[in-house]
Amino acid sequence: MSSPGRLRPLPLGVCGALLATLPAAAQEIVLPDESQVVAIEAGRLIDGRSGDVQEDVTILVRGARIEAVGAGIDVPGDATVLDLSDHTVMPGFMDMHTHITSDPSGGDSDGSLRQWPGYGAVVGAKNARKTLLAGFTTIRNVGAYGFEDIGLRDAINEGLVPGPRIFSAAHGLGITGGHCDTNGYRPGLLDEPGVGEGKANDAAGFRDAVNYQIKYGADVIKFCATGGVLSAGTAVGVQQLTEEDMRALVETAHFAQRPVAAHAHGNAGIKAAVRSGVDSIEHGSEIDDETVALMVEHGTYHVPTMMAFEAVVEGARNGFLTPHSAAKALEIAPRFEASIRRSIAGGVKIAFGTDAGVFPHGENAGEFALLVRAGMTPMNAILSATREAATLMRRESDLGAVAPGFLADIVAVRGDPLERIELLESIDFVMKDGVVYKLDGREAIGGAERLAS
Repeated sequence: MSSPGRLRPLPLGVCGALLATLPAAAQEIVLPDESQVVAIEAGRLIDGRSGDVQEDVTILVRGARIEAVGAGIDVPGDATVLDLSDHTVMPGFMDMHTHITSDPSGGDSDGSLRQWPGYGAVVGAKNARKTLLAGFTTIRNVGAYGFEDIGLRDAINEGLVPGPRIFSAAHGLGITGGHCDTNGYRPGLLDEPGVGEGKANDAAGFRDAVNYQIKYGADVIKFCATGGVLSAGTAVGVQQLTEEDMRALVETAHFAQRPVAAHAHGNAGIKAAVRSGVDSIEHGSEIDDETVALMVEHGTYHVPTMMAFEAVVEGARNGFLTPHSAAKALEIAPRFEASIRRSIAGGVKIAFGTDAGVFPHGENAGEFALLVRAGMTPMNAILSATREAATLMRRESDLGAVAPGFLADIVAVRGDPLERIELLESIDFVMKDGVVYKLDGREAIGGAERLAS
C-alpha cells in the first residue's frame, strides 16, 4: 500500500470537502513557502517582549516567518487577510515543563508494564495536537521513556502530525532509586537502567549519561536534584546528587550548548543546583529568602508548575494517588505557593511551565491565572510564556515575540486577557510556522490549506 502524498493547495470549497473526510492527525502538514502571504489585522497586539500593548496593527506573514509588524503596512494584493480586529494577538505560548508522552495515571502506577514499545509516542501525538490547539506552539519536554519524545519531535518537525515545536530532554537523569528512576518493583521485573536511561551514581557516570542523551537527540538536559511527589521510596525534598555530581553534569551539558533543568523541591538541593550553574529550577517548593538572592545572583530561572501541585493535591484528597504519593503531596502543599510567591516578589526570573502529563494536556493555560494569584501581573504572566521562556531556551532571536524575522507563531483571543487572564484558556486562533491550525475557535483541518483560495 502506498503512503499518502502531501496535500496541495486547493480552492477553499474543494479543500474543505476533501479534508473533512480525513482525521486531522492523519494529514501531513505542509509549511507555506514565501509565495504565500497572510496579513493579520490585529485589534490589540501584545508583542511578547516589550510589555506594551499596540492597537490596530497589521502583521504580515510571508511563508513561515513574520515580515513586518505595524500600522499602515502595505498589504500585497494576493495576501490572505485575517480579520482579528476584535482580538488580542500574542506570540504562541511556550510551556517549559511538559511530559507530552504521558497522561495522568489515575493511580495506576503499573500501566506502563502493559504498554508496547512506542505506545507513548502515539499518546504523545494525541497530546501534541491538544497542546497546539490550546495555543502552545512550543514546549520543553523534560523526560520520557525510550526516546519517544525525540521521535515525536521529529515527526512534528517533518509535518507528519500536528503539534508544538518540542525541545526534548529524552530521559531524566538521576541516581539509582531516586526520583528519576522507576522504583517499587521486585528485582528482575524490569531491565536495570543505566546511563542510556539516565541513571548514574557519580560524576563520571553523569557525564556519560548527559553525552548519551545528547548523542541520541536531546535538546535540553533534565536531572532530579531532589526527591519528588510521584515516585516511590523517595522523600520529597531530600537532595539526591552531590554538588560535585551536579557540576559535572551541568558542565558537560553546557559544553554541548544544552541548557539544564533541575527538578528540585527541597531548599538544600535547590541551592546546590543553582551553585552548580543550572539554567532553571523546576517546581522549587521550599525556596527561602537566601535562595531567592542566590537565584537572582546567578540569573537562574524558576519554572513553578503550579498546576501540577493543584493536580496532585486534588488527587491525594480524592484517593487517586498511591498512599506514599498522597502523603508527600499533602506534606508539600502548605509550602509550595508561599515559595513561589517569595520567588516572584524577590525578582527571580520566571519561565512558564505546567508539568502537563500530571494533569491532562491541553489545559496548560490554567497556569496563567495561578501565576497571577501568586503575585504576577497579567502582562508578566504572559511574558513568562513568551520572552522569558524563549530566553531560557536560548531562542530569543526567533521565538517568543511578534516581530519581523521571528517565526510566525501567533495566537489570539477575543477580549482583553490583561483584564481577564482566564480568557487565555479559550484561544480562538493558532498559527505556528505560518500555518493556521485554529480559526474562529475551530480547528483548521489541514493547516495552510484551510486558508487556500
